[in-house]
Amino acid sequence: MPLRQAQGVSRRTSLPGVPLLPSRVDLVIVGAGIVGLAHAVEAISRGWSVLVVERDARAVGASVRNFGHIGVTTQDGIALSYALAARERWLRLGKEAGFAVRETGTLVVARADDELAVLDDFAARRDGDAQILTRKGVTDRAPVSPRGVTGGAFLPLDLRVDQRTAVAAVAAWLNTRRECRVEWSTSVVGLEPGSGVTLVRTTRGDVVARRVVCAVGHEVERLFPVAALEAGIQQCRQQMLRAEPARSARRAIGEIGPAVLTGTSLLRHDGFAWSPSVARVRERLAQDRPDLLEAGLNLMVTQLPDGTVTLGETRAYGFTHEPFRSQALDDLLLAEGAALLGVPLQAIERWDATYPSAPQPFLVSEPMPGVSVVSVTSGIGMTCAFGLAAKVVEEALRS
Repeated sequence: MPLRQAQGVSRRTSLPGVPLLPSRVDLVIVGAGIVGLAHAVEAISRGWSVLVVERDARAVGASVRNFGHIGVTTQDGIALSYALAARERWLRLGKEAGFAVRETGTLVVARADDELAVLDDFAARRDGDAQILTRKGVTDRAPVSPRGVTGGAFLPLDLRVDQRTAVAAVAAWLNTRRECRVEWSTSVVGLEPGSGVTLVRTTRGDVVARRVVCAVGHEVERLFPVAALEAGIQQCRQQMLRAEPARSARRAIGEIGPAVLTGTSLLRHDGFAWSPSVARVRERLAQDRPDLLEAGLNLMVTQLPDGTVTLGETRAYGFTHEPFRSQALDDLLLAEGAALLGVPLQAIERWDATYPSAPQPFLVSEPMPGVSVVSVTSGIGMTCAFGLAAKVVEEALRS
């Protein structure tokens, strides 16, 4: 049900042992995923006082269920400009907040001539941002199976973080700043626009804010259904795995520094879309491997600090998804991951991730005065959130 004006008298309440929320701030941010936290980082850098409220006790949504891949190079248009800005902010924040941001780049593995043709077109257009590799160049950079590899590309600008800890590290750092508080287990139950301010009603009391940013991911449709409808938002459901070599494997996976993308990734990222060879990749897969297209597969691998790998992803789009997980899709992921890495894999963790998807890659709207809804509607929040937030905050300063 949409957020609406809440009735009653403003109140200041606190649970035993839980401090009161501040009574007044410049900015309230609803949602402590990467998009919400990025707005907090940008706002305090401009001298704003900020309160971030998150209904859960910690970040458990799409911001921790991804690959930890800051995929700058494969973006295009406004997303590329956001990604480039975000790259510098990730590097700076990693040093200030004390978490690892690795300049590992991305390896794109081509296993067909049409895939290599896409990479050739891409490298020619990007003027040094992509380095074309031979088959040996690919296998020298990551322990992938040489079987069927025709070549590849290395994208040196891209970054890696540990997605399971990076968001918590950013939130913890924000909580050390005098200008910001991140409050968990706190839900917003109403918004009341006033004269130049908004009363934000929460389960722990009321706060007056000059501006409000709602960064609630795919749940924007539940809070502001008109904004979601106008943007054409659906939910994209991904199946992903954490995997390690099966007990029958004769060797370990080895160290994988860069994120590893494959031919199906060429159909996923806008930076490749203009190449005429993308259509040939899609036609070949439709003929030879329709199961991959039906599953919406973007075969990709990153490695966690313990040596296990994050493996994904399959994608399905809709307004409401069945709660039941497909074993067939898990089997497909494991089989394709094993073929890529050349070692049998077994799943040790399984999860779904959901993000908003729309025809445009970003949603920024103002459903009520002083309240902005901001969402990355293309599955590239880790890559673009900081760049997007910089623009939103700058525009708010001018308003």
